[in-house]
Amino acid sequence: MALKEYPFYLKSTVILFGLVVLCFVLWTLGGILIPFAFATLIAILLNPLCNWLQKRMSLIPAIILTLLTAILVFGGIIFLLTTQIAQFGESIPTLKQKFDSILDGTEQYILTHFGVSTAKQAAFIKSALNSGEGTLGKTIGTVLGTVSLIVIIPVYVFMLLFYKTLILNFLYEVFKEKNSDNVAEILRETKSAIQSYVAGLLIEMILVSTLNTIALLILGVKYAILLGFLGGALNMLPYIGGIIAIALPVLIATVTKDGYSTQLGVIVAYLIIQFIDNNVIFPRVVSTKVQINALVSIVVILLGNALWGISGMFLSIPMVAILKIIFDRIDELKPWGKLFGDAVPVKHKGQLWVRRRKPKLDKAIE
Repeated sequence: MALKEYPFYLKSTVILFGLVVLCFVLWTLGGILIPFAFATLIAILLNPLCNWLQKRMSLIPAIILTLLTAILVFGGIIFLLTTQIAQFGESIPTLKQKFDSILDGTEQYILTHFGVSTAKQAAFIKSALNSGEGTLGKTIGTVLGTVSLIVIIPVYVFMLLFYKTLILNFLYEVFKEKNSDNVAEILRETKSAIQSYVAGLLIEMILVSTLNTIALLILGVKYAILLGFLGGALNMLPYIGGIIAIALPVLIATVTKDGYSTQLGVIVAYLIIQFIDNNVIFPRVVSTKVQINALVSIVVILLGNALWGISGMFLSIPMVAILKIIFDRIDELKPWGKLFGDAVPVKHKGQLWVRRRKPKLDKAIE
């Protein structure tokens, strides 16, 4: 029996409506899905350690020991940053006073050279602050919501590791038996690529954070460890994160130091670190199987921020990387996998088709 072929406009409308419904559900259930998404990535990352321990003990003790190891590592990082955060909190009044002094000098400079009165400048700044209050409140709310739910992430990780066999059996049984070999290959390659990709991102973050901290310590910038770690974490957000990572130490250096040599040194140092990261660290540490191009990276980061705030920005790239892995291994979805990737073809398909059919029109079309 022949299947009915629906027109393109009808199929595209149904797909678009489905995407809208999916985004609405993801946005509505963000409070539940955000910690679950983080827990899924962590569980995949910790699975090799859990498997290694499971060969030496039963499942539940292996999972508990795996979680304790992860918590100790994460807790050690937080403890290292705590002193820096405390010092930063104590210095806020001094920083505010210095910032107000710099702002007054800037206002006088603008008044002298551009003729804009201080009243107009103050009105502009007030308007900008008022417009940013909603965004700031939304950001703080997202952070607090994530922190309040972070206690459930270890529970999710434990359950995912405990029920991983059940979940895998479900994925096998969803598809027909004749496709079991393809399903097994996709699951195996996806797990391997995700583990190497997420682990590579974490190693890259540690290396970049270390380089940032060393550079800031040499330049004498306050809160070097805190700013260096934030820069390494923000570096996980391609392109956008790098700009914010440079802006933060430049702002602190402007407030805490006289002159502009330190700010210039920070910019030069961070640009060198970015060059080393892009050309040495990232190609060798992060999985080469999952490379997302710049256009898709920026779009999905902005979409992730619109959907789930700061958490969505950090989750967007790994999630798209997972989709790319799956797309690359399913024939019908391979074009989408190529669209997400960073391999740019020299000729598009239309030129190749025309060349095979009408060789004389090559120059006219190109």
